[in-house]
Amino acid sequence: MSLTAAAGGLVVLLTVTVVKSQNGWGVTYRKPTEICALKGSTVTISCTYGYPYTVERVDKTLWFTKESNNVHVDLRSDPDYSDRVEYQCENKACTLTIRDLRETDSATYKFRFITNLETGRYTGEPGVTLSVTDLQVQVITSTYRRSELRCLNRCSLPDRFTYIWYKNGQNIQGQTSNTYSGYFVDTDRVSCAVRGQELFPSPSVSVHWGVTYTSTQICGSKGSTVDIHCSYRYPSRVNNVDTRVTKTFWFVNNEPLDLKEDSDYSGRVEDQCNGNSCTLTIRDLRETDSAEYKFKFITNHDSGKYTGSPGVVLSFSDPQFQVDVRKSTVDQFSTWTELTCRSNYQLFDHHSYIWYKNGEKVENKGKKYFLLDGFDPSNRYYCNIEVLGYERFRSPPVYAPNLPLVSVLPSGQIKKGSSVTMSCSSDANPAAKYTWYKKNGTDEPRLVDQERLSFSSIQSSDSGDYYCTAENELGRTRSEIISIDVKYPPHPPSVSVSPSEIVEGSSVTLNCSSDANPAATYTWYKGNRQHVHG
Repeated sequence: MSLTAAAGGLVVLLTVTVVKSQNGWGVTYRKPTEICALKGSTVTISCTYGYPYTVERVDKTLWFTKESNNVHVDLRSDPDYSDRVEYQCENKACTLTIRDLRETDSATYKFRFITNLETGRYTGEPGVTLSVTDLQVQVITSTYRRSELRCLNRCSLPDRFTYIWYKNGQNIQGQTSNTYSGYFVDTDRVSCAVRGQELFPSPSVSVHWGVTYTSTQICGSKGSTVDIHCSYRYPSRVNNVDTRVTKTFWFVNNEPLDLKEDSDYSGRVEDQCNGNSCTLTIRDLRETDSAEYKFKFITNHDSGKYTGSPGVVLSFSDPQFQVDVRKSTVDQFSTWTELTCRSNYQLFDHHSYIWYKNGEKVENKGKKYFLLDGFDPSNRYYCNIEVLGYERFRSPPVYAPNLPLVSVLPSGQIKKGSSVTMSCSSDANPAAKYTWYKKNGTDEPRLVDQERLSFSSIQSSDSGDYYCTAENELGRTRSEIISIDVKYPPHPPSVSVSPSEIVEGSSVTLNCSSDANPAATYTWYKGNRQHVHG
């Protein structure tokens, strides 16, 4: 195992070379296939690739972590990696650099290249696995006053690195080792960091007594089974006497009665502890099980009792699934759309997800996400998990906007100076966003990005052809044209004479004109007498 100090952080590399080749096609991951890195650091993954002589050119190279439905998400187009990734490719060698690592970056990274051949696409398997971790304070030994602590992480950084320790948020001067011994009171909280990574310290912990729950909110449904997990800690010695845990149990609300002895839970609960980790299992859930569950441990010392509070709230409800939609907005050439199945339940990675397209199951290898390259507006997608009894709890479908409907208020004749509102609506999930346009020859200026287009005092210049668009992450549709014809009375008429010089006996024409909608009719007068009407 080797250790690399990358720009901005620390990375542990397990150096194993992997070569995959088939008929001249191949990707070689020359650097580690397993990488452990601290949050906030920078990591670089490298490979070389090859292809047969029949290939004229390589059209595209990319790195990805997500693929489904034959769609591979280029990391450069993924908003989660925006401005944090960089590719460098030269002479069939490519590197991927990821900066400011996050725990969500933990994944398997693969390289893919696309050539001019119709079948010339190749992905290097199995890829490089990156684990991003943060630091944790581990209590090695703890007496009533003095405790020995270790700054721990999955990367197993060597002792030669410099550490920083904090007590109640204040730097403990002179402490630079990954272990620290000191005196603490019950209210003290301690955290640690690696020098150079001070922005990413460990969570602070209480050194002496404590209970930590994996989750504080859990949902359950009638007849199902739930697990509630916790871990606990205590000082190894109090007043020079070794500490022994004499009892552990779970109870509900504020009644300190062991659930195993509660008749309401008879035969339905199981309490298992492995070291300082304990799990409460409740089977055949009932609506009356909705409550706050707490863990308590008792030691051999008179004051050695501790309850983890607040506890874990179990809510009784049917599972609800929802499809979240996300479309790449990094550049105009990114066309992928990601659907992610989400639930109000605390679901685990081992759950297998089911995806439906227009009522039929689609193959997606049980993945939580489903990728689309383009979207047919007529298609509807929804999801569920592959657990017996959950079939009827499918998510609402997601779909592109239907053809927008346009309405005008008030209906009927529109008069100049009146108040007019045009509304655009479309059935869509996710909800559509609307934009109004006015046609003006070849120009179609964008007016407003909202559902309604309003005129507080409409003018004749507002007459014309309008339409709206409805758009969500799955598509965009356009309404039919709606014509607005603003009516107004005649403007003061103007009179012209032709020719301008009049000779007795010649022919003379008088013209009367006025701007009006509808077109005006004219009446001529000589003196005070009507002369001509027309």
